[in-house]
Amino acid sequence: MSTTAFAILISGLILLQVAGFAAFGFYRQQVRYRALERLEPDLGAPPVLTGATPPAAPDMARIPAWSGDREFVVQRRVIEDGNASVCSFYLAPADGGPLPSYRPGQYLTFKLEVPDPATNTTKTVVRCYSLSDRPRVNQYRVSIKRVPAPANGPDAPPGVASNYFHDHIQEGARLSVRAPSGHFYLNEDSKLPIVLIAGGIGITPLLSILNTLAHRGDPREVWLFHGVRNRGEQIMKEHLASLRDTHPGFQLHVCYGEPSEEDVQGVDYQHRGWLDIRLLQKTLRFGRYEFYVCGPPMMMEALVPALEASGVTPENIHYESFGPASLTKRRAPVSTTVSAPVAVRFSQSGKTIQWDSTSESLLELAEDQGIRVDSGCRAGSCGSCQTRIESGEVTYQQTPDADVEPGHCLLCIATPTTDLTLAL
Repeated sequence: MSTTAFAILISGLILLQVAGFAAFGFYRQQVRYRALERLEPDLGAPPVLTGATPPAAPDMARIPAWSGDREFVVQRRVIEDGNASVCSFYLAPADGGPLPSYRPGQYLTFKLEVPDPATNTTKTVVRCYSLSDRPRVNQYRVSIKRVPAPANGPDAPPGVASNYFHDHIQEGARLSVRAPSGHFYLNEDSKLPIVLIAGGIGITPLLSILNTLAHRGDPREVWLFHGVRNRGEQIMKEHLASLRDTHPGFQLHVCYGEPSEEDVQGVDYQHRGWLDIRLLQKTLRFGRYEFYVCGPPMMMEALVPALEASGVTPENIHYESFGPASLTKRRAPVSTTVSAPVAVRFSQSGKTIQWDSTSESLLELAEDQGIRVDSGCRAGSCGSCQTRIESGEVTYQQTPDADVEPGHCLLCIATPTTDLTLAL
């Protein structure tokens, strides 16, 4: 073999090797991309034929939010935990139109017609559930936990709306839904690393934030601390593990408060015990972070003040509490101080109460007096607690998202500024 032929052969082999490495690199990049996209596939997306130019996706930012109720169809149901107590519902608009974007962390408001055994009829129930996925143009997802009767009150009824979803809302069901809203969401302007702290089902809005960051390939560090009782309560376990393994900046820390004999530390969970400030102080590196915290009231009441006491500025702490209904707290509410004593009269109940600012809202004041008030979001979005004002004036702690009829107020975010009479 001549020197020229040998050189050509060697060059060809080198080119083949380079091409092989390039192909392997492309393959690995595609595998990583698909892993980051390991959410449920878009439903109803038109097929793309080989060789055809895929249709341009609508610009979600330019799609306006709808007003009032819009009909959605349940495309799929997926059980997300070992106890089968959390179910994801994939929703597509019945009119086939595109969906507006939303801020990761926000929720949907549902108007349900729920059977009422006491009257053998149905009653309207309004509830808010967090969106648990990144924004998509053709579907929304909510992940709802079945709420049983409270352990300390087994004779009390279980959660009306959550049990209705689990027991009655099947694929093909139609639901009345209001556009995404809420004041707990990802701060798009911040460049700080992010810490997501979830207790139980409080992980749902944080999943929306996490999936959005992963989809964008956000370069920031993202830490997720998730506290549950054991493996049976952990939702989307495989999905979170996949993100941990494929997203270099993502740190996953799962805490089991009461691990079972089958749960293996270092495999199923990283920390034994309940999530608290000591774990955060021991685990996080020194520096500033943007904190997003969501969980049951007991966790929030301990953890959020502890973060502030440890030196985190309030502007870097965003939080939402999950209880009988979600409740978004405000760090800078409108002042409720009044210059003279204010009396709140409930005309139908015949009760008159002196307002002394110990209640956070008129809704809380009414509930403390045993006055039943329909409520859903407790954050000024669903409109369930709208009540007619017979006399007097109120102020709001935040701008209402719901439409308020003239002469009415939303009790959940309202406080009195004068003597007040309510039609309750």
